[in-house]
Amino acid sequence: MRTFSIEIEGLVQGVGFRPFIYKLASSMNLEGTVENLNTGVRVMISTRNGSKDKFIERIWSEAPGQSQVESVVVNEVGYTAYKGFSINKSNTLSQKVTRISPDIAVCEDCLNDMQTQGHRIKYPLINCTKCGPRFSIITGIPYDRPMTTMAGFEMCEKCHDEYDDVNDRRFHAQPVACNICGPRYSMTIDNFKVREINDIIHLAAKIIDEGGTIAVKGMGGYHMLCDASNAEAVISLRKAKGRDAKPFAVMCRDIESLEKIAIPGTEELEALQSWQRPVVIVKDGNILPSSVSGGLDTVGIIMPYMPFHYLLFRELKSSVIIFTSANLSDEPVITDDEEAFNKLNERVDAIVNYNRAIANRSDDSVGRLIAGKFRLTRRSRGFTPTPVSVDFIAEGIFGAGAELTNCFAVGKGKDIILSQHIGDLKNAASLEFYRQSYKRFAEIFRFIPELVARDMHPDYHSSVFAERMAEEKGITLTVVQHHHAHIACCMAENRLKRKVIGVVLDGVGLGDDGRIWGGEFMIADMHYYRRILHFDYVPVAGGNAVSYEPWRSGLSYAIHYLGQEEITGKLALAKQTGIQKSLLYTDLLEKKINTAIYSSAGRLFDAVAAITGLCLKAKYHAEAPMRLESVIDHRIDDHYNYCLNGEVISFGRAIQEIVSDVEKGISIGEISAKFHNCVSRAVIDGISYTRDISGINDVVISGGTFQNRYITERIINQLDEDGFNVYYNKNVPANDGGLALGQVAVAAARRNAGLI
Repeated sequence: MRTFSIEIEGLVQGVGFRPFIYKLASSMNLEGTVENLNTGVRVMISTRNGSKDKFIERIWSEAPGQSQVESVVVNEVGYTAYKGFSINKSNTLSQKVTRISPDIAVCEDCLNDMQTQGHRIKYPLINCTKCGPRFSIITGIPYDRPMTTMAGFEMCEKCHDEYDDVNDRRFHAQPVACNICGPRYSMTIDNFKVREINDIIHLAAKIIDEGGTIAVKGMGGYHMLCDASNAEAVISLRKAKGRDAKPFAVMCRDIESLEKIAIPGTEELEALQSWQRPVVIVKDGNILPSSVSGGLDTVGIIMPYMPFHYLLFRELKSSVIIFTSANLSDEPVITDDEEAFNKLNERVDAIVNYNRAIANRSDDSVGRLIAGKFRLTRRSRGFTPTPVSVDFIAEGIFGAGAELTNCFAVGKGKDIILSQHIGDLKNAASLEFYRQSYKRFAEIFRFIPELVARDMHPDYHSSVFAERMAEEKGITLTVVQHHHAHIACCMAENRLKRKVIGVVLDGVGLGDDGRIWGGEFMIADMHYYRRILHFDYVPVAGGNAVSYEPWRSGLSYAIHYLGQEEITGKLALAKQTGIQKSLLYTDLLEKKINTAIYSSAGRLFDAVAAITGLCLKAKYHAEAPMRLESVIDHRIDDHYNYCLNGEVISFGRAIQEIVSDVEKGISIGEISAKFHNCVSRAVIDGISYTRDISGINDVVISGGTFQNRYITERIINQLDEDGFNVYYNKNVPANDGGLALGQVAVAAARRNAGLI
């Protein structure tokens, strides 16, 4: 007999891994122990060599579905005689850390238990080793009940028996609870408390069915709900939340209900029913009121993922409800019960919550199918804090992220851990969320910063945070150019080391020349980049207002390419904006007052949306390009003209032709199609030009514009035909939500190369 230490790393805590090991070892008559470490799971077994090999083989092949085994390291140690197999108390000595499970949607077994188990009938916080809260309740590692917000709830005798029973699905399930001992729901309605779950569900369903709105505490924060098929209810919710036009997500009772209002594909259905349960952007069926999706041709769908959602749908007459985060004025989603009451009580008809704290706030994740794969556009619940595994050492590096759609990142060994979606860092509440989240990540992952990376823009709040961290800790700070970080993000996710052609299309990123970049073609690796081509520079006045007033870009591009006299006399946009206002704006451009120079794809799309009259003022971020994509006439294969001259791709001829088509009364759908086709062809030509001068065949595409499904698929398909190897983000957003990953990757490459 020989004794072996087997250390398993990966996502192996919070997913029923120790119970799995216990049952596996017992079934093979092996003797030993299993325990959680900060680094993962350690198994000690005394056996003959053949049994050990079979045991390890079955670990790889039979591990729980939500787990991710990254490595299994076996070492022989001095022989120990064990009596049976047991689960030991967790070991917390190491400074290294294991992966923490994201929150997992309720499983079918628990939904069945909610109808059959006496102590869990209609228990709305039911869970087991296969499902339930994880990241949202964790306060430290290793993942044991005392290190979660379940610490204050002592298990009753029945739950404890299940927790100790190796044959039970709740064997060592840390959040295990029931109607007897677990957290409980309550409802506040007309300043009265309702505490019986049957009454809560009945009243909640009644309010929604009668056109009212309720706020409900979810896994990572509060949501606001109303009947999605009731136009007046949707408008009322918009007023309550202060959201004029941004699309709402819709929760559907089941797939049958979904297929009545939308047109999902097979891959989209798979994403919708995955254990992560993200919001998936699918083709709208034009059944729901237009106020739901704000007039776009897509709708965000999410399926139930908490037991409460299923209980509610059992009583609801409506099979589709608005399901939107309960945050006001771009603040973070609310998690605190007192704050929810203070901010929401006068805005909704009832508030439903439960008496377990949310340790880690998280929005619902969002994604869409692009080029045959589901790709995240917002990474949060269900995906955070699953790290991105890389093939370089990132230990101790902090990436501060961007200003918009912010996520930060921390490096641990060969893992880069992205935070949950923070949002736009433009108010005190969001900044506090950012600071609190970093503090929690540092505690949970035992992160000690050694190197700080920030965006080139010095005035971003994330940049200021990074500067202060570096100064206070006395550590090195490195500055990473915005679009290089986008390329590095995609390279890190795809584990690319060689030089690539990097194409980044987005709205705003400070360039090396002090101008605003956003239509960039580079040759790059992790610590090097050289700009080869870029979209033509155009001056736009207005500062931060530019992002929400596309008419400014429309006038700027028209004036730049057609001249002032042409646009003030003939351009419909000038008339819609107001001739006097247009002349004043022209004066600002001429005098260069509050004017920046852009090579931005975002400003180009804004300009076309404004020139066509589709969107002069945006009520939410990127509304103009989203509307432009939504009206594409897919029958049109023609395109406007552009010019690749030297280092510049100019869309001057395209703008002239668009203005002409507007004057002719050509449909917006045709204009949009021809414009998108024009940009697609220009990008493909720019990439081909870069290959010709560099010999590089690998292409990385990133940036917010590549969330546009039409243009991205058109570019990828043509590049595939032309023999390029194309790489795109999948599990990390292509927008600024992935920027911190790129910052850490660049900083690591510079450190490893001795450049800092």
